[in-house]
Amino acid sequence: MMVSSKGRYALRVMLDMAEQGDGAWLRLSDIAQRQQLSKKYLESIMAALSRAGLVESSVGKAGGYRLTRPPEEYPVGEILRAAEGDLCAVSCISEEKAGCGSVCDCGTRSFWQGLEAQINTYVDHYTLAQFMHSGEKSTGRSCGAEGE
Repeated sequence: MMVSSKGRYALRVMLDMAEQGDGAWLRLSDIAQRQQLSKKYLESIMAALSRAGLVESSVGKAGGYRLTRPPEEYPVGEILRAAEGDLCAVSCISEEKAGCGSVCDCGTRSFWQGLEAQINTYVDHYTLAQFMHSGEKSTGRSCGAEGE
């Protein structure tokens, strides 16, 4: 499984909002500047996060974006799935069921299902609050090229 730049940036943006937040509305341009992202790319990330109900938006002079709940209630897995879709290691077990051509009954299927379960367990038990408490920061240091 490879998390794309969209998933990585979605997580960084959510952490940025948690660190800046306290229920305040945050301007898209400010988030983009702190995270060194283009505003257009950030808009696509925010649209996915908004569709998933992870953030809410408000228009107007005092508007912007804010989290819909406390950082403790945001599992990393939920954020990554909002940006990436499912987190399957192989396509034959994904929700989209792109398949591998073997009707998904091959001898390796249980291995891939076990790996998926391990990935989901890990990402679903790590929250935004844990990042905040671990001292990791959401600065704009690059984890990969924007728009990969």
